[in-house]
Amino acid sequence: DLVMEAAAIVSELARKARLAWRSLASASSSERSAALIKIAEEIDSRIPEIVAANQKDLELGRAENLNSQLMDRLLLDETRVKAIANGARKVAKLPDPLGQTLRDRTLPNGLNLRQVTVPFGVVGMVYEARPNVTVDAAVILIRSGNAALLRGSSSAENSNKVLVEIMRDALAKTNISPDVLQLIPATDRATTKALLNARGEVDLVIPRGSASLIRMVVDEATVPTIETGAGVCHVYVDEAADLEKALPILINSKTHRPSVCNAAETLLVHKTVAEKFLPTALKALNEAGVIIHADAKAKAIADQLGIKSELATDENFSTEYGVLEMNVAVVDSLDAANDHINKYGTKHTEAIVTESQSNADKFIKQSDCAAVMVNASTRFTDGEEMGMGAEIGISNQKLHARGPMGLEEMTTTTWIVTGSGQIRS
Repeated sequence: DLVMEAAAIVSELARKARLAWRSLASASSSERSAALIKIAEEIDSRIPEIVAANQKDLELGRAENLNSQLMDRLLLDETRVKAIANGARKVAKLPDPLGQTLRDRTLPNGLNLRQVTVPFGVVGMVYEARPNVTVDAAVILIRSGNAALLRGSSSAENSNKVLVEIMRDALAKTNISPDVLQLIPATDRATTKALLNARGEVDLVIPRGSASLIRMVVDEATVPTIETGAGVCHVYVDEAADLEKALPILINSKTHRPSVCNAAETLLVHKTVAEKFLPTALKALNEAGVIIHADAKAKAIADQLGIKSELATDENFSTEYGVLEMNVAVVDSLDAANDHINKYGTKHTEAIVTESQSNADKFIKQSDCAAVMVNASTRFTDGEEMGMGAEIGISNQKLHARGPMGLEEMTTTTWIVTGSGQIRS
C-alpha cells in the first residue's frame, strides 16, 4: 500500500534527522556558521554537476509543457547557482538566533526566570519547482539549529537530489551529522501527506509555493504549520501621490519578476489623479507586455488610447497571476482603496504612493497585511532585501511569524527557571 509505504519512508527519515539533530543542538554558533561556509564552497566547486542535473529537469519540464513561469523558477544556471552559494555565506555571517535571552527576571521568592530562544527541532519543508529553496531552507534551518526534511516537487527532482548530496558531502567535513538534511522522495504525493501527518516525529511543516499547495498543506496537516502566502498585492496611487514616483514603483512591482508572490497584481488609482496618471501608466504597462484587465473607468481611458484591455471581473481581482497580467481600477477614496484591498487581498504586501503622511498612516493602519510599502515597490518584501540573508518563506498568517521568515523566525523559546531549593507552597 503506497500510503503505508510513504509513511514508513517519512518516519525513518524523520528518525534519522532527529538523531542527527543532537549534533546540531550541541554545535556552537561558529561551528554552524562554518558548516554553511563549507556548503557554499562545495556548491561553488560543483556548479557543472548542478547545472547538468538541472538540465534534465528542464528537459522533462519542456516535455510536460510546464508554463514559462514554472520553467523560470526551475532554471539553475551558473549565475543562479553562485547566488545560492552566496546566500549561504550571507546567512553564515548573520547573528546567532539561538540562546538569546528575551526576558530575564527574578521573582520575590528568589527564582530566576529566563526565556531563551531555542530551535524547533525537525522542520519539514514542502515546496514547488524552485530548487534554490532546497539550499535556502537547508542553510536557514542549520544556522538556526534545526534538522530539515525537504520535500520538493518531482519537476525539480534531479536538481534537488544533487543539491542535497552536495550539502551532505559538505557537512561530512564538519562535526555536524549530514543526516540533519533529508530529502523526501518526490515520486509520489503520498510522501507529502505522510510528512504532513508525521505528528510527534516532525515539529513543524512550512509550505512554499502556489495557493493550492499552501491550502492543501494547511487543510491536511496534523503537524503544526506556518502558512506562507499567496500574494494578491496592490499598488494604490493616492490623490496626494507624486506621479513621477508612482510610475517606476508600479512598473517595478509588476514586471521586475512577475512570477513571485510579492509582485503586484492590481493597480488602484484615486479618481482625482486617474485622468492624469492612467494614460501614462496604461501605456507603460502595455509597452512592458502586460495584459490589462480594467474596471469600467480605467477601460474607458484605455479605449481612448487604443490600448487593448478586458473588463475586470471579481475573479480577476482575486487572482494571483504570476505572469505579465494586471488589474487596473479607479477608486473614489483612500477608504474605497482599502475596502477593495480587504476584499480581494491576501494579507501579503500592499503599497501606497502618497506625499501625505496622514494618508500613509491611515493606509498602514487599515492594511491588514504582513508588509506595507510607502512610496516603494512591493518587491521589497523579501528576506534578502530586508537584510535577513535568505528567507524560508513569507508568512501572511498572524501566529508565530509574519512577513519574511529568516533565522529568528525559525526559533521558539524555552523558560529556564533557576532556584536554590524553592518549593511551591
